[in-house]
Amino acid sequence: MRVRDAMSTEILTVGPQHKLRQVARLMSARRFGAAVVIDPDSPGIGILTERDVLNAISSGLDPDIEEASDHRTPDAVTAGPDWDLDQAAATMIRGGFRHLIVIEGDEVIGMISVRDIVRARVQATAKV
Repeated sequence: MRVRDAMSTEILTVGPQHKLRQVARLMSARRFGAAVVIDPDSPGIGILTERDVLNAISSGLDPDIEEASDHRTPDAVTAGPDWDLDQAAATMIRGGFRHLIVIEGDEVIGMISVRDIVRARVQATAKV
């Protein structure tokens, strides 16, 4: 099974100046665990996860002042749509994270999470 078979094509994209509270509200409303942060002034694609938001708030930072650009992971690790799910899972385990942005060429086409991989595996097992 490939990443393209399990990934979500619905993604949340935010800008670098979005405040953490704005991003958290969008993530919560859409039930997403991460947002893609596109900063036209920085190379690479960033990711802001629920853990990033939690860490900022728990350290006493104001989510109405703090910007996504200051808490994102710049140059996020990405996956290709034709990666095997085992390769994606191994990459997440090695990196200690739960989301991979899926890139085809220069375009963001989706995101895959640990939950997506587990769901795909369970569904594949149920069909057997």
